[in-house]
Amino acid sequence: MKTLHLSLKGEYFDAIKAGTKAEEYRLVTPYWRKRLDGRHYEGIELAKGYPARDDLARRLSRPWRGYTIKTITHPHFGESPVQVFAIKVN
Repeated sequence: MKTLHLSLKGEYFDAIKAGTKAEEYRLVTPYWRKRLDGRHYEGIELAKGYPARDDLARRLSRPWRGYTIKTITHPHFGESPVQVFAIKVN
């Protein structure tokens, strides 16, 4: 079973866990394009930082629901609009 592993900052992990954040963003770069384009995953594992394997409080598992490419402006990426992979995590 292929699983996409994503490490997140605490604020984003907590928002996903609370159900207030439905997408996780990654810049459209060759690195992320190689990991996402044409790939199918069974699930996504989201981690708050880099927890130990047995630290289940800092891990979430979600089914793979795909992604879309969007242009957004977000403080994390700077003031200019950028293209991102919007990975569905809800």
